[in-house]
Amino acid sequence: LRANWQLALYAVILMTAFNFLSHGTQDLYPTFLQVQHGFDHHTVGAIAVTYNIGAILGGIACGVLSERYGRRRVMTIAALLVLPIIPLWAFGTGPILLAIGAFMMQVMVQGAWGVIPAHLNELSPAAARGTFPGFVYQLGNLIASSNAVLQAGLAEHWGNNYGLALAIVVLCAAAALRRVFLRQQRIER
Repeated sequence: LRANWQLALYAVILMTAFNFLSHGTQDLYPTFLQVQHGFDHHTVGAIAVTYNIGAILGGIACGVLSERYGRRRVMTIAALLVLPIIPLWAFGTGPILLAIGAFMMQVMVQGAWGVIPAHLNELSPAAARGTFPGFVYQLGNLIASSNAVLQAGLAEHWGNNYGLALAIVVLCAAAALRRVFLRQQRIER
C-alpha cells in the first residue's frame, strides 16, 4: 500500500463515493416511504421488492456491458444516469411512480456496483491483489458509514423531508463519482 499510496487513495475515494451512492439510495428509502408518504408496511415492502429486482437486473446487465464497453465507461454512464432519475425517485407522487423511480434508480446504482469487484481487482497492484480490493472497499465503506445519520439529520432539519435529503446525498455522490472517474482518466494519459 505504501508503494501504491496514490492508487490506494484514489480507490478509497472511489469506494467512499460508491458507498454513499448505494447506501444513500437504499438505507432510508423505506423510512422515506413511511414517514414522508405515510405508506403502510405492505406498500413499502412491495416497493422494496420492486427496487431490489431492479438492483439484480442492473448488476447483471451492467456486468455484461462492462465486458464489451469497458468497466469505467459502464460505471460512469450508470452513475450519471442516476441524475435524471432523482426527481421521480425522491419527489414522485404516489406509490406507483415512486416504485418506478426506485426500480430505475437501483438498476443504475447496483448496475454500476456490479462492476466494482472486477474493476477493483484490475486496479490492484499484482503484489497486493489479495488485500488491496478488500482494504480500499472497507475503508471507503467506513468513511461512508455516516450516510444514514447524515441523511436522517438533513431530513429532520428540513421538517422530515427525506426526499430532499436523499436527493442531495445521491446528487453529491454521483457528481463525486464523475470527478473521480475523470481524474483517473487524466492520470492514465
